[in-house]
Amino acid sequence: MTLRNLITDIPGLRVGHAGDAKLGSGVTVVIFDTAVVASVDVRGGGPGTRETALLDPAQTVENIDAIVLSGGSAFGLDAASGTQAWLREQGRGFKIRDAVVPIVPGAIMFDLLNGGDKHWGRYPPYRELGYEAAKTAGADFALGSAGAGLGATTATLKGGVGSASAVTAQGITVGALAVVNAVGTTTVGDGPHFWAAAFEQSGEFGGRGPPAQVTEADLAIRAKGGPQENTTIAIIATDAKLNKAQCNRLAVMAQDGFARAIYPVHTPLDGDVVFSAATGAKPLADPFYGLAELGMVAANVMARAIARGVYDATALPFPGALPSWKDKFRK
Repeated sequence: MTLRNLITDIPGLRVGHAGDAKLGSGVTVVIFDTAVVASVDVRGGGPGTRETALLDPAQTVENIDAIVLSGGSAFGLDAASGTQAWLREQGRGFKIRDAVVPIVPGAIMFDLLNGGDKHWGRYPPYRELGYEAAKTAGADFALGSAGAGLGATTATLKGGVGSASAVTAQGITVGALAVVNAVGTTTVGDGPHFWAAAFEQSGEFGGRGPPAQVTEADLAIRAKGGPQENTTIAIIATDAKLNKAQCNRLAVMAQDGFARAIYPVHTPLDGDVVFSAATGAKPLADPFYGLAELGMVAANVMARAIARGVYDATALPFPGALPSWKDKFRK
């Protein structure tokens, strides 16, 4: 199988974007062709989420139909309702006698102060964006300033949506999708080198490698905004056969990728969230060592996805907007 280096390298996953350039915000949806086992790990101090309680391994519902990542802060939680509406039209969902309820967890990030026109009137546009993103989902999708990454920023550069994939030694595929809107930085100091450089594959985010050295000045905090203005939200997915508890551990380990790619991370000012999903196509060779290897690779893939989201971003066309990585460093 030829890999696209996208989360959709896992069969049965499709990704859709919808955004509004004037608004400076958007939505990204992962649609699962059949319901999957899923869980979540929340590390940031200011998260905004929907339907995460049912992803606890102790809860009844085992499977979900889609995951929605949105801009718009709490207003963006409406996006999952749009995706839910599209899934209901397809007859998808958790069945209780004659009732069918699509299960659509989601998370949001804050992009309300990025210069876009947020005067939308009585109702925010995110429900319709969530429907559009679901309707247009496919195997190929844009990175950078697209979908939920349209309005994303970091402390020093434009943020965006990134994705990456890899195959473990056992032949299990793992993929990540991240919307990078972090309070911290993804590059070292004022230079072009990504914190995630050690994990880069085939020059996927510029091939600059790590800096010759990391100075004390590079390690000083660079942060943007105030409380609730930042968040990196992400999905780690695999074709492994996992139960909800194993899915939860996969999400926990994938959070290590945040720490490899963002500095600082998991702060009181962030709402960092990682969803995990498993399609169940391939059994683990060993429930302990196999899961440990899967989580190790997942963290590496997550770090790469975060760096790609910033590398492929383009600056917002608003006064005072942050530059993109390519604006600043690709000469």
